[in-house]
Amino acid sequence: MLNAAADKRWHGRFALALLLAPALLWLGSLIILPHADLAVLSFRERVGPRQYSASLAQYKTFFTEPLYWHVFLRTAVMSVIATFMTLLLAFPIAWIIAKLARGRAGSLLFIICLIPFWVSETVRTLGWMILLRESGVLPALLVKLGLTDVPVELLYRDATIMVGLVYTSLLFMVVPLVSSLESLDNSLIEAAYDLGAGGLSILRSIVIPHAAPGITAGCIVVFMLTLGNYLTPTLLGGKNSQWFTEQIYTQFITRFNWEQGAAFGFLLLGLSTALVMVGLRLSGQRFGDVMRRT
Repeated sequence: MLNAAADKRWHGRFALALLLAPALLWLGSLIILPHADLAVLSFRERVGPRQYSASLAQYKTFFTEPLYWHVFLRTAVMSVIATFMTLLLAFPIAWIIAKLARGRAGSLLFIICLIPFWVSETVRTLGWMILLRESGVLPALLVKLGLTDVPVELLYRDATIMVGLVYTSLLFMVVPLVSSLESLDNSLIEAAYDLGAGGLSILRSIVIPHAAPGITAGCIVVFMLTLGNYLTPTLLGGKNSQWFTEQIYTQFITRFNWEQGAAFGFLLLGLSTALVMVGLRLSGQRFGDVMRRT
């Protein structure tokens, strides 16, 4: 009996190992190994042809060059703002889908949110460029309405970058919010109204606490996607977008300075990790609970 039970446990563990093997292989070969190699690159300095020495020079360059840390902070601040704006826009959409829309209406609204993601980010961003450029649709419409005398260039502004970031991230905020709000018992809200509570009080005391895991999950995903976004800030913001991923691209592709690019990449990774941890601490959420909502 003991041998049979031991064999059964062994077979169960072996089957589990087989099931996890592809995921672990993918994780190790495409995430862990490249990051380990980049870590080695970031802590070395080229001293001659194919000659390197251990050094912190790449990180010192970041802190001694004002341009780099200015762009770094600008990227962080704009990513936080974009995440907050995405939350403000996504929350009422998720509430309508989860609580107000009935039957096919909720599914239709969700599909409308999903449709833009049927095409690549490049196509979506180019669509915004066609819409907002000086010879585009929106400037021409403003002239016809008499709001401007001549077509206005609406690209290459911080506000344009923000619109693009919110647009490309909206679905990733809506999905966890809908998941959280669908589990909210409507009778709690009805009871609060019966007891004389107002809409803002119900939102603050019942809805937001219940949706907190979904809010946190959505904010984490949107913030990390926004912070690491390269295409949208570059195309909508032009050469003056001053996004940190552009600095990383420049070091790797333009200057062939892989050591500096690797250091910048790890600084961006450290920033995203630190801000996510701060967000979890402020919201009182656990990372495992939040990830179940994603």
